[in-house]
Amino acid sequence: MEIALLLEYGWVLLVLVLMEGLLAADNALVLAIMVRHLPEEQRKKALFYGLAGAFVFRFASLFAISYLVDIWQVQAIGALYLLFMAINHIVRKLVKGKVEEENEEKNLKRKSGFWLTVFKVELADIAFAVDSILAAVALAMTLPNTPLPQIGGMDGGKFLVIFAGGMIGVIIMRFAAGLFVKLLERRPGLEVAAFVIVGWVGVKLAVLTLSHPALGIISEHFAHSTAWKATFYIVLVAIAAGGWFLSKDQNEEQKASNVS
Repeated sequence: MEIALLLEYGWVLLVLVLMEGLLAADNALVLAIMVRHLPEEQRKKALFYGLAGAFVFRFASLFAISYLVDIWQVQAIGALYLLFMAINHIVRKLVKGKVEEENEEKNLKRKSGFWLTVFKVELADIAFAVDSILAAVALAMTLPNTPLPQIGGMDGGKFLVIFAGGMIGVIIMRFAAGLFVKLLERRPGLEVAAFVIVGWVGVKLAVLTLSHPALGIISEHFAHSTAWKATFYIVLVAIAAGGWFLSKDQNEEQKASNVS
């Protein structure tokens, strides 16, 4: 491959990794919410299985991308699930009393066992894989073809750059999820903000679904426009910042109570 071609691919790979990192941040928060009720050891295993599943789904998505483009139902199910999870939790948190909520929380922990949680994580991974791969393909398709043989009906160079970016994004998502779980334990007040973000991610998937050519309810151009993407991340950061400043650090509260 020529130097100019390598530089062009290297630049797109860098942009792709940054894009995957942004996508991984909100995806990781969803995974953190899903596994946080488990004991620490099981939580690590659930995230590990989630990481393995994400690798498989992204790799499979690359080979089936031409087919996946037509399956808007996958993203629709993902969007509805995330919106339901967010609204259900926020309503329960804000409307119902604290005692009743704690009782429901205990029941939820008993019902959502390890393997059921892993199953939910894998379902989320499927929706995220479709979202991630479609975004990556749209970016990589602007690259020129390479002398490499085709893989999965796609130019070999484009396949490899999409695969590399996607795998790096999955790794970022796995470690970010672990950090988010610890952060939510340290600042329980962030929980409502976290579920608002989960709902906002559901809105993003809903916009992508409604802009699908088979539905055409929202303009496809709008769903992939810079303005919408910028709006999404600005709102996401605003929700996170608001939750951070309105929540209290448990460690600091414990230190203050010990001093007094």
